[in-house]
Amino acid sequence: MALLTPLLAFLYHLPQVYKWLLKPYYIASLFMSSAFLLIRKTPGVCEHLSTQREDGNSCDFDWREVEILMFLSAIVMMKNRRAITVEQHVGNIILFSKVANVILFFRLDIRLGLLYLTLCIVFLMICKPPLYMGPEYIKYFNDKTIDEELEKDHRVTWIVEFFANWSPECQSFASVYADLSLKYNCAGLKFGKVDIGRYSEVSKKYRVSTSPLSKQLPSLVLFQGGKEVMRRPQVDKKGRAVSWTFTEENIIREFNLNELYQKFKKLGKTRGEKSERPNESVFSPVPEEEEPETETITAMDTESKKDK
Repeated sequence: MALLTPLLAFLYHLPQVYKWLLKPYYIASLFMSSAFLLIRKTPGVCEHLSTQREDGNSCDFDWREVEILMFLSAIVMMKNRRAITVEQHVGNIILFSKVANVILFFRLDIRLGLLYLTLCIVFLMICKPPLYMGPEYIKYFNDKTIDEELEKDHRVTWIVEFFANWSPECQSFASVYADLSLKYNCAGLKFGKVDIGRYSEVSKKYRVSTSPLSKQLPSLVLFQGGKEVMRRPQVDKKGRAVSWTFTEENIIREFNLNELYQKFKKLGKTRGEKSERPNESVFSPVPEEEEPETETITAMDTESKKDK
């Protein structure tokens, strides 16, 4: 069952996975993740590699390499249990595959290990994962606009994500947060984002650490009346984040999004009814003003009859 669930999830998102795999970043990542496999199985190359197999077949894995690959599979399965999106699943596979490749290449030949490690470092510095570019109802703040927007209208409730572009967790959470904004954004409930990796002053003011060890990225903070009401993940006394999974279901439940959305939808309807009442009062007195005119006319007729 543990293997069946991820397999079904992968097949369900297979069309979306194909779109990701066609991007240059993922094409290069998959090539580097399978580099040792390609070298070990490619005819004409594998014959020149060393091996510890008893039969001397250098084009097949020896028992130590099989152990390393099995250990890699176990780690990926454990990490993917907490993965939220397909991007996280694919990212975990790519990351730990590269780690296994480094170990395998160093074990095979230290020169190949150094070469592969250098390629991984260069790839990490040059290539960045593609950012989410889908639809969303999110306002992006900077160090000057965030305070102004939160204090602008105290009737508006804000959910603000504090993120950093270099954080893999923030990149994976981007699509989840965008879907929430599409479902729950309304006049009284709005969604915002601020890049605290770029604006360090915002990070200090709102007490969100950008250190990878603190595990506070991303952080979601609920503001009502311009003041913080709650945040996830919570932070302990040592400044480390309490473990919390950023799934759509957890966010809806913890932040009471369904209740807030219904509340502000009702307020919006009542405000619309109140705004229509003055317009009705402008047109309603018109027939009432005609009555005195008719009375004056009838009074003049009766006086003229008496004169006659």
